[in-house]
Amino acid sequence: QVQLVESGGGLVQPGGSLRLSCVVSGGGFRVSNMGWYRQTPGSQRGLVAQITSGGTTDYVDSVKGRFTISRDNDKNTVYLQMNNLKPEDTAVYYCTANIRRGLTWRDYWGQGTQVTVSS
Repeated sequence: QVQLVESGGGLVQPGGSLRLSCVVSGGGFRVSNMGWYRQTPGSQRGLVAQITSGGTTDYVDSVKGRFTISRDNDKNTVYLQMNNLKPEDTAVYYCTANIRRGLTWRDYWGQGTQVTVSS
């Protein structure tokens, strides 16, 4: 069974940094695009950043220049380096991956990790 497990969330002061990690486990799969989304209470989950298997990246405008998404294909892991964090970055962050098992591609999601930016 495929699982995505996030880590690295927490409480940080404005201007600080955090690094999120997400490991895909389970075996017998192939991973394509990976990404990070975030959600605040009462709002829809929205894309933060995504990265293709070849390393092409895309970011929502509000995090450009502050966040960096990367991946280690050998470890089936995606990272999100978040610098110069702002209170408006406070949210639950979810990783996602488009994964093939057998002949079927589908999106998998992690359980989410809380990021709180506050003084």
